Amino acid sequence: MASRPLPDRRTVLRGSLAASAALTLPVGLGAAPALALSGRPRAGWGVQTGDVTTDSGLVWVRSDRPARMIVETSATESFRNPRRWHGPLLGAETDFTGTTRLRGLPPGEQIHYRVLLADPDDPRRTGEPVTGTFRTASVRRRDGVRFVWSGDLAGQGWGINPELGGYRIYDAMAAVDPDFFLCSGDNVYADGPITGTVALPDGRIWRNVTTEEKAKVAETLAEFRGNFRYNLLDENLRAFNARVPSIIQWDDHEVTNNWYPGEILADSRYTEKNVDVLAARARRAFSEYFPISTLRRPGGRVYRVQHHGPLLDVFVLDMRTHRNANSPGDQAADRQGILGREQLEWLKKELSRSRAVWKVIASDMPLGLVVPDTGDGRPNIEAVAQGDPGAPLGRELQIAELLRFVKHRRVTGTVWLTADVHYTSAQHYQPSRAAFTDFEPFWEFVSGPLNAGAFPANALDGTFGPERVFVKAPTRANVSPAEGYQFFGEVDIDGDSAELTVRLREQDGTVLFTKVLRPGLVGQ
Repeated sequence: MASRPLPDRRTVLRGSLAASAALTLPVGLGAAPALALSGRPRAGWGVQTGDVTTDSGLVWVRSDRPARMIVETSATESFRNPRRWHGPLLGAETDFTGTTRLRGLPPGEQIHYRVLLADPDDPRRTGEPVTGTFRTASVRRRDGVRFVWSGDLAGQGWGINPELGGYRIYDAMAAVDPDFFLCSGDNVYADGPITGTVALPDGRIWRNVTTEEKAKVAETLAEFRGNFRYNLLDENLRAFNARVPSIIQWDDHEVTNNWYPGEILADSRYTEKNVDVLAARARRAFSEYFPISTLRRPGGRVYRVQHHGPLLDVFVLDMRTHRNANSPGDQAADRQGILGREQLEWLKKELSRSRAVWKVIASDMPLGLVVPDTGDGRPNIEAVAQGDPGAPLGRELQIAELLRFVKHRRVTGTVWLTADVHYTSAQHYQPSRAAFTDFEPFWEFVSGPLNAGAFPANALDGTFGPERVFVKAPTRANVSPAEGYQFFGEVDIDGDSAELTVRLREQDGTVLFTKVLRPGLVGQ
């Protein structure tokens, strides 16, 4: 299926948004101080939008000092007769970040917005406005949906390299003109220090932008916050954030490698060994630096469903917070699993209630790929599959329960998207190849990393009958972004046929693999 022509709805915005991104470049990376209004709040870290629906969206900003957040919206860039939204007071308790929810927006329309930061003691004193745009989800099926997904940013010591243009993959994702970006986790590597230089195998030198907070593993709240700020030093990412809304989930590296609740670290780099303490600090920083609707509520959570019109629901999972301890995964009974009982029951209910043509399950870990956790010297399992191709054991039991539910409740249109393993691939799951057979066939697509080390392909576990239809991965571990192997995926749902096309793309946007799925069918 050929790509449908890309709409021009954001083309006219790109020049002005790029200019806006340049104006908001943090002083430490070369912003012109003369452009700032002296003594007034500045939004040097850009803007973001998240969890956009047919009539709402969240807008995020960070100030350099205490400020009142004000958002103005308009149907055009001219901002004639703007609608004004009074947001929160930004202060040290949230690291001067804040989010404002916009409600009552028109569906399927381009929304232009600008964020003003006002002096709390004198509202007339405002800083330079920072502009952005996003498109609300359409209620018209014929408009279709297009989005991109990936994960894993600034991992294995590969940070922002100005000599290579920084995080260039964000420019390629923006060129696809997506309605939103799904980040499948590992938004930061809080356990991965960034040094100034790294020697490459071919003799070249990789040069990183460095900050104090990225010089060691993150343990304090300030260090976790600094990890999230680090990525916003990249102008490609800030420009992307200003025009593409996001749906964000997390995985392990927002805290530390392969963590699980209750873990006590043996890693000598940490003075704080209690993972629960580290996770609480990381979660707070995570909630401060991303616009996520469910984290704003009492007892906030990462897992949620995002409705994107009649064609698409996105079920965002949290396979980290509610999991049991990593183990060899050979238990004959495992009620908690990788999702926890409460999240699993929530997912079942929401899937059965969904009336969208397609139900994308955004999984921060793959299902049939064996992801080991040998950090403490034991043959533990980090994800779901444990390498035994027989009947489900350990965390596989919970996935089997979910797949059985999907089949017997006749939930159609499920597609699994993930990242985590630092290569790109497509797996088809088929009962006729499986040890566990009480499910309908489905696809799982893997993408990433965005900017991190690339790794060889993981082994497959035959319990659910996966077949690897496509893969691109290096043959050695921790290949730098300078050598390629950085990937993102695209999902394009046609408004007329409702066909869903998945394209696995390289860093520059080159299409490596394409699969077209027809609505209402199984075993594709």
